Amino acid sequence: MANWPVLSVAIFLPLVGAVFIAALRTETEAVKRNARWVALWTTLVTFAVSLVLVWEFDPSSPEFQFVEKRPWLAGTINYQVGVDGISLPFVILTTALMPLCILASWKSIQWRVKEYMIAFLVLETMMVGTFAALDIVVFYLFFEGGLIPMFLIIGVWGGPRRVYASFKFFLYTLLGSVLMLLAIIAMYGEAGTTDIRVLLEHDFPRSLQTWAWLAFFASFAVKMPMWPVHTWLPDAHVEAPTAGSVILAAILLKMGGYGFLRFSLPMFPDASVDFAPLIFTLSVIAIVYTSLVALVQEDIKKLIAYSSVAHMGFVTMGIFAGNQQGIAGAVFQMISHGIISGALFLCVGVVYDRMHTRQIAAYGGLVNRMPMFAAIFMVFTMANVGLPGTSGFIGEFLTLLGAFKVNTLVAVCATLGIILSAAYALWLYRKVVFGPLEKPSLAAIGDVERREIVIFTPLLVLAVLFGVYPKPVLDMSAVSIAGLVSEYGGPLQAAKAAMLGQ
Repeated sequence: MANWPVLSVAIFLPLVGAVFIAALRTETEAVKRNARWVALWTTLVTFAVSLVLVWEFDPSSPEFQFVEKRPWLAGTINYQVGVDGISLPFVILTTALMPLCILASWKSIQWRVKEYMIAFLVLETMMVGTFAALDIVVFYLFFEGGLIPMFLIIGVWGGPRRVYASFKFFLYTLLGSVLMLLAIIAMYGEAGTTDIRVLLEHDFPRSLQTWAWLAFFASFAVKMPMWPVHTWLPDAHVEAPTAGSVILAAILLKMGGYGFLRFSLPMFPDASVDFAPLIFTLSVIAIVYTSLVALVQEDIKKLIAYSSVAHMGFVTMGIFAGNQQGIAGAVFQMISHGIISGALFLCVGVVYDRMHTRQIAAYGGLVNRMPMFAAIFMVFTMANVGLPGTSGFIGEFLTLLGAFKVNTLVAVCATLGIILSAAYALWLYRKVVFGPLEKPSLAAIGDVERREIVIFTPLLVLAVLFGVYPKPVLDMSAVSIAGLVSEYGGPLQAAKAAMLGQ
């Protein structure tokens, strides 16, 4: 293991960059340029530090690794961080996407550049801290802390209805999290500690499990978001700047799924078994209903936002299947969706920067003027559909396999979502890329630039690589997932035995 606090460095290095940018003088062109470069280098170095975690990580151990513990509040709450096979992939996804977001904002953000870069760097600290926290209060602070910079990113640099969208995002997510805070207090009263590793071993009474599960569910369901508390997401995506949409779809949504895996399933297994039918029902509705809603959208970002809700339905379905295939598929689907949805929003950003509209009707025949963009957009569209050979297929296949072993009807209904996703994704691609180049405004539009090719290349490679060789992600999390399944298996078998007894 690395003998220096590598995880804390990965968490707090972006804050150092933010402080450095804040020290720059009044905003001039030189200061804007310096702020961009500081933010880019900070995120690149943070990514390099996070790769040390991958290099030193032992995937054969189910234990938390790189653990750091320091006393913090009242002798009870400690600053404690560490990663296992479930949290590490999300840490790497976060640090890998941040430099791409900074590059994507290079030309599109020309106003309050300093503050914009500071907001992104603070957000990175909050996101990495959320996935690495091993104290439930520290987790809560990081989890909620990410709301503030995202609220500012949408509300200051967003579209015409940015204030409405940012407040809706903030209030929805905060309301659910207040209930989670109450549950955390109750858990501390029951177990006498806020240490997540101890809480994972604690046997909570059934009555507490039920309402604590519901309190955590209120927070994580809004964050993912699950149907019917998903309505904030399309508004937030439409109004957010391109890089804001990328982070929202690729990272912030995954905090809900991570929360289910870290808290709901292992800490409240009996309640999770009881509420699994509810989750399956909401997941299937999300997959089918939001796919149908996506079919009638006129805004490109709204269509992709609704597709994200549908894909998160596969995640929740896989998690609460409670078996190795389902949970492994859910983790893989979240990583894959982070890559693919982030890339799709970047694709929208490319054409928006040129045309300043996201209306599907404003486009058509782009293949004639932007052949390279058309090829890039096609790969990510196919990956979003779940075409075999892309990373989207692996996650959906494993979650469906896990669900099929538990509830055949749920798996069959969810499969309908794959057909609908092909319908809306291919319809969008046909309307935007194919057809004659009739609209005069498109006549002078240029193909992707070198900076944009640099952004898309790693995402293209990963989308295809993980589609044909998913082993790195699956192996990293396999042992941790096996441990989670074995803990969850007892209550699951007891519930099945009780049903058979009846």
